Amino acid sequence: MADEVKLPRLGQGMESGTIVKWLKSEGDQVEKGEPLYELDTDKVTQEVEAEVAGVLLKITVPQGEADVGTTIAVIGEQDEDGNVEDGNAEHGNGEDGNGEDGNVEDASVETALEVADDEQEEGSPGPAREAERERGREASASEQITEIRTPAQGNGAGARVKASPLARRIARDRGIELGSLRGTGPEGRVVAEDVERAAAGGPTPAPGAAPAPPGDIERIPLTSVRRTIARRLTEAWQAPAFQIAMSADMTRAQALHDRLAERVKEGEAKPTVTDILTKACAAALMRHRAVNAHWAEDAIELHPNANVGIAVAIDAGLVVPVIHQAERKTIAELAAARADIVTRAREGKLRQEDLDGGTFTISNLGMFGVEQFVAVLNPPQAAILAVGAIERKAVPTDGGGFEARPLMTMTLTCDHRTLDGATAADFLRTVKAFLEEPGLML
Repeated sequence: MADEVKLPRLGQGMESGTIVKWLKSEGDQVEKGEPLYELDTDKVTQEVEAEVAGVLLKITVPQGEADVGTTIAVIGEQDEDGNVEDGNAEHGNGEDGNGEDGNVEDASVETALEVADDEQEEGSPGPAREAERERGREASASEQITEIRTPAQGNGAGARVKASPLARRIARDRGIELGSLRGTGPEGRVVAEDVERAAAGGPTPAPGAAPAPPGDIERIPLTSVRRTIARRLTEAWQAPAFQIAMSADMTRAQALHDRLAERVKEGEAKPTVTDILTKACAAALMRHRAVNAHWAEDAIELHPNANVGIAVAIDAGLVVPVIHQAERKTIAELAAARADIVTRAREGKLRQEDLDGGTFTISNLGMFGVEQFVAVLNPPQAAILAVGAIERKAVPTDGGGFEARPLMTMTLTCDHRTLDGATAADFLRTVKAFLEEPGLML
Protein backbone atom coordinates (compact mmCIF):
# COMPACT_ATOMS: atom_id res chain seq x y z
CA MET A 1 0.00 0.00 0.00
CA ALA A 2 1.31 3.44 -0.93
CA ASP A 3 2.41 5.79 1.86
CA GLU A 4 1.43 9.45 1.90
CA VAL A 5 4.20 11.92 2.67
CA LYS A 6 2.83 14.51 5.09
CA LEU A 7 4.31 17.93 5.79
CA PRO A 8 5.91 17.42 9.24
CA ARG A 9 5.79 19.67 12.29
CA LEU A 10 9.48 20.40 12.82
CA GLY A 11 9.19 22.72 15.78
CA GLN A 12 6.92 24.00 18.49
CA GLY A 13 4.32 26.39 17.09
CA MET A 14 4.97 25.46 13.46
CA GLU A 15 1.69 25.59 11.52
CA SER A 16 2.93 25.62 7.92
CA GLY A 17 6.04 25.44 5.78
CA THR A 18 7.18 26.31 2.27
CA ILE A 19 8.53 23.63 -0.03
CA VAL A 20 11.54 25.16 -1.75
CA LYS A 21 12.41 22.31 -4.09
CA TRP A 22 12.22 18.55 -4.43
CA LEU A 23 15.48 16.61 -4.43
CA LYS A 24 13.79 13.65 -6.13
CA SER A 25 11.52 13.50 -9.18
CA GLU A 26 8.42 11.41 -9.76
CA GLY A 27 9.44 7.86 -10.62
CA ASP A 28 12.74 8.03 -8.71
CA GLN A 29 13.69 5.35 -6.22
CA VAL A 30 13.81 6.70 -2.66
CA GLU A 31 15.61 5.13 0.28
CA LYS A 32 14.55 5.58 3.89
CA GLY A 33 16.56 8.43 5.48
CA GLU A 34 17.51 9.89 2.10
CA PRO A 35 16.96 13.67 1.66
CA LEU A 36 13.66 14.08 -0.19
CA TYR A 37 12.95 17.83 -0.37
CA GLU A 38 13.96 21.22 1.07
CA LEU A 39 11.51 22.84 3.48
CA ASP A 40 11.54 26.49 4.50
CA THR A 41 9.98 27.00 7.93
CA ASP A 42 9.54 30.13 10.01
CA LYS A 43 13.07 29.77 11.33
CA VAL A 44 15.26 27.72 9.02
CA THR A 45 15.54 26.01 5.64
CA GLN A 46 16.48 22.34 5.90
CA GLU A 47 16.38 19.05 4.05
CA VAL A 48 13.64 16.62 5.06
CA GLU A 49 14.41 12.92 4.84
CA ALA A 50 12.12 10.18 3.53
CA GLU A 51 10.51 8.10 6.27
CA VAL A 52 9.89 5.10 4.02
CA ALA A 53 11.60 3.47 1.04
CA GLY A 54 10.00 3.03 -2.36
CA VAL A 55 9.25 4.85 -5.59
CA LEU A 56 8.17 8.50 -5.54
CA LEU A 57 4.85 7.93 -7.30
CA LYS A 58 3.41 11.44 -7.17
CA ILE A 59 4.30 14.94 -5.93
CA THR A 60 1.06 16.68 -4.98
CA VAL A 61 2.64 19.96 -3.83
CA PRO A 62 5.56 20.70 -6.18
CA GLN A 63 6.42 24.02 -4.55
CA GLY A 64 5.00 26.65 -2.25
CA GLU A 65 3.37 26.88 1.17
CA ALA A 66 1.38 24.06 2.75
CA ASP A 67 -0.08 23.45 6.20
CA VAL A 68 1.34 20.91 8.62
CA GLY A 69 -0.23 17.51 7.91
CA THR A 70 -0.88 18.20 4.23
CA THR A 71 -0.17 15.28 1.88
CA ILE A 72 2.63 16.55 -0.34
CA ALA A 73 3.67 13.32 -2.06
CA VAL A 74 3.05 9.58 -2.32
CA ILE A 75 5.69 6.83 -2.03
CA GLY A 76 4.95 3.20 -2.88
CA GLU A 77 5.73 0.31 -5.20
CA GLN A 78 6.34 0.82 -8.90
CA ASP A 79 2.89 -0.32 -10.09
CA GLU A 80 0.82 1.25 -7.32
CA ASP A 81 -1.67 4.07 -7.79
CA GLY A 82 -0.26 7.37 -6.61
CA ASN A 83 -3.58 9.23 -6.39
CA VAL A 84 -4.57 10.77 -3.06
CA GLU A 85 -8.14 9.79 -2.27
CA ASP A 86 -9.08 12.25 0.45
CA GLY A 87 -7.19 15.22 -0.97
CA ASN A 88 -5.74 18.12 0.94
CA ALA A 89 -8.78 20.32 1.29
CA GLU A 90 -8.92 20.09 5.05
CA HIS A 91 -5.24 20.91 5.44
CA GLY A 92 -4.92 23.71 2.88
CA ASN A 93 -3.01 23.40 -0.38
CA GLY A 94 0.23 24.59 -1.84
CA GLU A 95 0.50 26.60 -5.02
CA ASP A 96 -1.32 23.95 -7.05
CA GLY A 97 -4.17 23.39 -4.56
CA ASN A 98 -7.75 24.02 -5.69
CA GLY A 99 -9.62 23.81 -2.35
CA GLU A 100 -11.74 26.58 -0.94
CA ASP A 101 -9.04 27.48 1.55
CA GLY A 102 -6.69 28.16 -1.32
CA ASN A 103 -9.24 30.52 -2.89
CA VAL A 104 -9.75 32.29 0.39
CA GLU A 105 -6.01 32.64 0.75
CA ASP A 106 -5.72 34.06 -2.76
CA ALA A 107 -8.47 36.54 -1.93
CA SER A 108 -6.62 37.46 1.26
CA VAL A 109 -3.43 38.03 -0.69
CA GLU A 110 -5.26 40.24 -3.18
CA THR A 111 -6.84 42.17 -0.32
CA ALA A 112 -3.45 42.54 1.35
CA LEU A 113 -1.96 43.87 -1.88
CA GLU A 114 -4.81 46.37 -2.21
CA VAL A 115 -4.28 47.51 1.36
CA ALA A 116 -0.54 47.80 0.73
CA ASP A 117 -1.22 49.94 -2.32
CA ASP A 118 -3.53 52.13 -0.26
CA GLU A 119 -0.86 52.51 2.38
CA GLN A 120 1.63 53.64 -0.22
CA GLU A 121 -0.71 56.52 -1.03
CA GLU A 122 -0.69 57.91 2.52
CA GLY A 123 1.23 60.96 1.40
CA SER A 124 -1.03 61.69 -1.55
CA PRO A 125 -3.15 64.88 -1.54
CA GLY A 126 -6.64 64.95 -0.12
CA PRO A 127 -9.84 65.42 -2.14
CA ALA A 128 -9.49 69.19 -2.34
CA ARG A 129 -5.95 69.02 -3.72
CA GLU A 130 -6.95 66.25 -6.13
CA ALA A 131 -9.83 68.36 -7.44
CA GLU A 132 -7.41 71.21 -7.95
CA ARG A 133 -5.06 68.92 -9.86
CA GLU A 134 -7.95 67.73 -12.02
CA ARG A 135 -8.75 71.32 -12.92
CA GLY A 136 -5.09 71.81 -13.74
CA ARG A 137 -5.12 68.79 -16.04
CA GLU A 138 -8.21 70.11 -17.82
CA ALA A 139 -6.63 73.52 -18.21
CA SER A 140 -3.47 71.87 -19.51
CA ALA A 141 -5.43 70.03 -22.20
CA SER A 142 -7.12 73.23 -23.41
CA GLU A 143 -3.93 75.30 -23.30
CA GLN A 144 -1.55 72.82 -24.93
CA ILE A 145 -1.74 74.40 -28.42
CA THR A 146 -1.37 77.92 -27.05
CA GLU A 147 1.75 76.97 -25.11
CA ILE A 148 3.31 75.31 -28.12
CA ARG A 149 2.66 78.36 -30.27
CA THR A 150 4.05 80.84 -27.75
CA PRO A 151 7.26 79.34 -26.39
CA ALA A 152 8.67 82.79 -25.69
CA GLN A 153 9.98 84.02 -22.36
CA GLY A 154 7.79 83.26 -19.39
CA ASN A 155 4.31 81.89 -19.88
CA GLY A 156 3.39 84.34 -22.59
CA ALA A 157 1.17 87.42 -22.43
CA GLY A 158 -2.54 86.80 -22.75
CA ALA A 159 -2.25 83.07 -22.09
CA ARG A 160 -3.91 81.65 -18.99
CA VAL A 161 -1.17 81.03 -16.47
CA LYS A 162 -1.20 77.76 -14.57
CA ALA A 163 -0.23 78.45 -10.97
CA SER A 164 -0.94 77.07 -7.54
CA PRO A 165 -3.27 79.07 -5.29
CA LEU A 166 -0.39 79.86 -2.93
CA ALA A 167 1.75 81.12 -5.83
CA ARG A 168 -1.13 83.36 -7.02
CA ARG A 169 -1.59 84.81 -3.55
CA ILE A 170 2.14 85.54 -3.07
CA ALA A 171 2.37 87.08 -6.54
CA ARG A 172 -0.67 89.28 -5.85
CA ASP A 173 0.74 90.44 -2.49
CA ARG A 174 4.13 91.26 -3.97
CA GLY A 175 2.95 92.75 -7.24
CA ILE A 176 4.60 90.14 -9.48
CA GLU A 177 3.15 89.31 -12.88
CA LEU A 178 2.68 85.54 -13.10
CA GLY A 179 2.91 85.66 -16.89
CA SER A 180 6.54 86.73 -16.62
CA LEU A 181 7.55 83.64 -14.69
CA ARG A 182 8.53 80.23 -15.97
CA GLY A 183 6.97 77.54 -13.82
CA THR A 184 9.00 74.61 -12.52
CA GLY A 185 6.03 72.62 -11.23
CA PRO A 186 4.21 69.79 -12.98
CA GLU A 187 3.38 70.64 -16.61
CA GLY A 188 5.08 74.02 -16.28
CA ARG A 189 2.91 75.14 -13.40
CA VAL A 190 4.08 78.16 -11.39
CA VAL A 191 4.60 77.21 -7.78
CA ALA A 192 5.29 79.33 -4.69
CA GLU A 193 9.05 78.73 -4.96
CA ASP A 194 9.08 80.32 -8.43
CA VAL A 195 7.39 83.48 -7.10
CA GLU A 196 9.71 83.64 -4.07
CA ARG A 197 12.73 83.30 -6.36
CA ALA A 198 11.49 86.13 -8.58
CA ALA A 199 10.81 88.35 -5.56
CA ALA A 200 14.36 87.76 -4.33
CA GLY A 201 15.81 88.56 -7.73
CA GLY A 202 17.14 85.04 -8.27
CA PRO A 203 17.78 83.54 -11.72
CA THR A 204 14.97 81.79 -13.53
CA PRO A 205 15.67 78.10 -14.10
CA ALA A 206 16.50 77.15 -17.68
CA PRO A 207 13.64 75.71 -19.75
CA GLY A 208 13.16 72.04 -19.10
CA ALA A 209 15.03 72.14 -15.79
CA ALA A 210 12.22 70.40 -13.98
CA PRO A 211 12.99 68.42 -10.84
CA ALA A 212 14.16 64.89 -11.52
CA PRO A 213 11.32 62.40 -11.15
CA PRO A 214 11.55 60.16 -8.11
CA GLY A 215 12.78 56.62 -8.60
CA ASP A 216 10.47 53.64 -8.71
CA ILE A 217 9.49 52.08 -5.41
CA GLU A 218 11.08 48.67 -4.97
CA ARG A 219 8.89 46.04 -3.32
CA ILE A 220 10.77 43.24 -1.58
CA PRO A 221 8.61 40.18 -0.83
CA LEU A 222 8.84 38.97 2.74
CA THR A 223 10.80 35.81 3.39
CA SER A 224 9.70 33.28 5.97
CA VAL A 225 12.41 34.53 8.33
CA ARG A 226 11.31 38.18 7.96
CA ARG A 227 7.65 37.24 8.48
CA THR A 228 8.63 35.40 11.65
CA ILE A 229 10.67 38.36 12.88
CA ALA A 230 7.70 40.68 12.29
CA ARG A 231 5.26 38.34 14.03
CA ARG A 232 7.48 37.68 17.06
CA LEU A 233 8.44 41.33 17.52
CA THR A 234 4.77 42.26 17.42
CA GLU A 235 4.16 39.68 20.14
CA ALA A 236 7.07 41.11 22.13
CA TRP A 237 5.69 44.66 22.05
CA GLN A 238 2.43 43.40 23.52
CA ALA A 239 4.26 42.26 26.66
CA PRO A 240 4.67 44.79 29.51
CA ALA A 241 8.44 45.18 29.45
CA PHE A 242 10.90 47.20 31.52
CA GLN A 243 14.64 47.80 31.28
CA ILE A 244 17.47 48.15 33.78
CA ALA A 245 21.12 48.90 33.00
CA MET A 246 24.51 48.47 34.68
CA SER A 247 28.11 49.01 33.62
CA ALA A 248 30.76 46.41 34.40
CA ASP A 249 34.49 47.03 34.76
CA MET A 250 35.93 44.61 32.19
CA THR A 251 39.58 44.87 33.29
CA ARG A 252 39.81 41.31 34.65
CA ALA A 253 37.49 39.84 32.04
CA GLN A 254 39.76 41.20 29.29
CA ALA A 255 42.81 39.82 31.08
CA LEU A 256 41.11 36.40 31.22
CA HIS A 257 40.28 36.69 27.53
CA ASP A 258 43.92 37.42 26.69
CA ARG A 259 45.16 34.42 28.73
CA LEU A 260 42.65 32.09 27.10
CA ALA A 261 43.54 33.37 23.63
CA GLU A 262 47.21 32.59 24.26
CA ARG A 263 46.34 28.95 25.02
CA VAL A 264 44.29 28.36 21.87
CA LYS A 265 45.71 25.61 19.68
CA GLU A 266 45.66 25.61 15.91
CA GLY A 267 42.23 24.77 14.57
CA GLU A 268 40.42 25.67 17.82
CA ALA A 269 37.93 28.50 18.14
CA LYS A 270 39.35 31.64 19.69
CA PRO A 271 37.40 32.73 22.79
CA THR A 272 35.70 36.12 22.64
CA VAL A 273 34.24 38.47 25.21
CA THR A 274 30.83 37.12 24.18
CA ASP A 275 31.89 33.64 25.32
CA ILE A 276 32.94 34.97 28.71
CA LEU A 277 29.66 36.88 28.94
CA THR A 278 27.71 33.72 28.01
CA LYS A 279 29.43 31.83 30.82
CA ALA A 280 28.68 34.64 33.27
CA CYS A 281 25.00 34.74 32.27
CA ALA A 282 24.64 30.96 32.40
CA ALA A 283 26.13 30.83 35.90
CA ALA A 284 23.92 33.73 37.03
CA LEU A 285 20.82 32.05 35.59
CA MET A 286 21.48 29.01 37.78
CA ARG A 287 21.55 31.29 40.84
CA HIS A 288 18.47 33.26 39.74
CA ARG A 289 16.16 30.65 38.23
CA ALA A 290 13.29 33.13 38.06
CA VAL A 291 15.10 34.79 35.16
CA ASN A 292 15.66 31.46 33.38
CA ALA A 293 11.95 31.24 32.66
CA HIS A 294 9.18 31.26 30.06
CA TRP A 295 5.82 33.00 30.22
CA ALA A 296 3.14 30.35 29.47
CA GLU A 297 -0.05 32.46 29.80
CA ASP A 298 -1.46 30.44 32.70
CA ALA A 299 1.88 29.64 34.37
CA ILE A 300 5.57 30.57 34.62
CA GLU A 301 7.91 27.79 33.53
CA LEU A 302 11.27 27.63 35.34
CA HIS A 303 13.88 25.72 33.36
CA PRO A 304 16.61 23.56 34.89
CA ASN A 305 19.28 24.39 32.28
CA ALA A 306 20.61 27.66 30.90
CA ASN A 307 19.95 27.40 27.16
CA VAL A 308 21.47 30.69 26.01
CA GLY A 309 20.55 32.10 22.60
CA ILE A 310 23.04 34.26 20.70
CA ALA A 311 21.49 36.79 18.31
CA VAL A 312 23.18 36.47 14.89
CA ALA A 313 22.65 38.85 11.97
CA ILE A 314 22.37 37.12 8.59
CA ASP A 315 21.38 38.34 5.13
CA ALA A 316 17.78 37.17 5.62
CA GLY A 317 17.38 38.98 8.95
CA LEU A 318 18.09 37.88 12.51
CA VAL A 319 18.24 34.38 13.95
CA VAL A 320 18.91 33.23 17.51
CA PRO A 321 20.68 29.85 17.61
CA VAL A 322 20.89 28.31 21.07
CA ILE A 323 23.80 26.93 23.09
CA HIS A 324 22.12 24.27 25.22
CA GLN A 325 23.19 23.62 28.82
CA ALA A 326 25.64 26.51 28.70
CA GLU A 327 26.16 26.31 32.48
CA ARG A 328 27.92 22.95 32.06
CA LYS A 329 30.40 24.13 29.44
CA THR A 330 33.81 25.72 29.90
CA ILE A 331 34.61 28.99 28.16
CA ALA A 332 36.63 27.07 25.55
CA GLU A 333 33.65 24.75 24.92
CA LEU A 334 31.33 27.73 24.68
CA ALA A 335 33.69 29.32 22.15
CA ALA A 336 33.60 26.17 20.01
CA ALA A 337 29.80 25.92 20.24
CA ARG A 338 29.35 29.61 19.44
CA ALA A 339 31.71 29.47 16.45
CA ASP A 340 29.85 26.42 15.11
CA ILE A 341 26.32 27.83 15.31
CA VAL A 342 27.31 31.28 14.05
CA THR A 343 29.09 29.77 11.04
CA ARG A 344 26.17 27.50 10.20
CA ALA A 345 23.71 30.36 10.69
CA ARG A 346 25.51 32.52 8.14
CA GLU A 347 25.78 29.57 5.74
CA GLY A 348 22.06 28.80 6.10
CA LYS A 349 22.74 25.34 7.56
CA LEU A 350 21.02 25.62 10.94
CA ARG A 351 18.79 22.75 12.04
CA GLN A 352 15.50 23.21 13.81
CA GLU A 353 16.95 21.91 17.08
CA ASP A 354 19.57 24.69 16.93
CA LEU A 355 16.79 27.25 17.31
CA ASP A 356 14.49 25.57 19.83
CA GLY A 357 14.56 25.54 23.59
CA GLY A 358 16.21 28.88 24.36
CA THR A 359 15.61 30.25 27.88
CA PHE A 360 17.65 33.49 27.69
CA THR A 361 19.12 35.61 24.89
CA ILE A 362 22.22 37.78 24.49
CA SER A 363 22.36 40.47 21.80
CA ASN A 364 25.79 42.07 21.37
CA LEU A 365 26.27 45.14 19.15
CA GLY A 366 29.56 46.17 20.74
CA MET A 367 31.52 45.18 17.63
CA PHE A 368 29.64 47.92 15.75
CA GLY A 369 30.70 50.59 18.23
CA VAL A 370 27.23 50.82 19.81
CA GLU A 371 27.66 52.05 23.38
CA GLN A 372 24.23 51.10 24.70
CA PHE A 373 20.90 49.92 23.31
CA VAL A 374 17.66 48.26 24.29
CA ALA A 375 16.89 44.81 22.90
CA VAL A 376 13.33 43.62 22.24
CA LEU A 377 12.10 40.60 24.18
CA ASN A 378 12.32 37.16 22.59
CA PRO A 379 8.99 35.58 23.66
CA PRO A 380 8.28 33.50 25.62
CA GLN A 381 11.62 34.12 27.35
CA ALA A 382 11.54 36.29 30.46
CA ALA A 383 14.56 38.44 29.60
CA ILE A 384 17.13 39.45 26.99
CA LEU A 385 20.49 41.14 27.60
CA ALA A 386 21.72 43.91 25.28
CA VAL A 387 25.48 44.44 25.37
CA GLY A 388 27.36 47.50 24.16
CA ALA A 389 30.99 48.20 23.31
CA ILE A 390 33.80 48.19 25.87
CA GLU A 391 35.00 51.77 26.22
CA ARG A 392 37.63 53.36 28.40
CA LYS A 393 35.99 55.89 30.68
CA ALA A 394 37.09 57.96 33.65
CA VAL A 395 36.26 56.29 36.96
CA PRO A 396 36.71 57.99 40.37
CA THR A 397 39.45 56.51 42.57
CA ASP A 398 39.68 56.28 46.33
CA GLY A 399 42.33 59.01 46.34
CA GLY A 400 39.94 61.57 44.86
CA GLY A 401 41.30 61.38 41.33
CA PHE A 402 40.18 59.59 38.18
CA GLU A 403 41.39 56.52 36.37
CA ALA A 404 40.55 55.24 32.90
CA ARG A 405 38.84 51.83 33.06
CA PRO A 406 37.29 49.62 30.33
CA LEU A 407 33.55 49.73 31.00
CA MET A 408 30.80 47.79 29.25
CA THR A 409 27.14 48.79 29.56
CA MET A 410 24.55 46.01 29.81
CA THR A 411 20.81 46.63 29.46
CA LEU A 412 18.40 43.92 30.58
CA THR A 413 14.90 43.93 29.06
CA CYS A 414 12.40 41.95 31.14
CA ASP A 415 8.84 40.72 30.81
CA HIS A 416 7.11 42.24 33.83
CA ARG A 417 4.54 39.44 33.81
CA THR A 418 7.34 37.05 34.72
CA LEU A 419 9.91 39.19 36.53
CA ASP A 420 9.88 42.02 39.03
CA GLY A 421 12.44 44.80 39.15
CA ALA A 422 14.27 43.61 42.27
CA THR A 423 14.69 40.08 40.89
CA ALA A 424 16.02 41.41 37.61
CA ALA A 425 18.40 43.79 39.42
CA ASP A 426 19.80 40.94 41.53
CA PHE A 427 20.45 38.89 38.42
CA LEU A 428 22.19 41.73 36.56
CA ARG A 429 24.26 42.55 39.65
CA THR A 430 25.44 38.92 39.73
CA VAL A 431 26.43 39.05 36.04
CA LYS A 432 28.35 42.26 36.73
CA ALA A 433 30.14 40.63 39.68
CA PHE A 434 31.12 37.60 37.59
CA LEU A 435 32.56 39.81 34.85
CA GLU A 436 34.49 41.98 37.29
CA GLU A 437 35.80 38.91 39.15
CA PRO A 438 35.68 35.95 36.71
CA GLY A 439 37.01 33.54 39.33
CA LEU A 440 33.58 33.62 41.01
CA MET A 441 31.92 31.89 38.04
CA LEU A 442 34.62 29.35 37.16
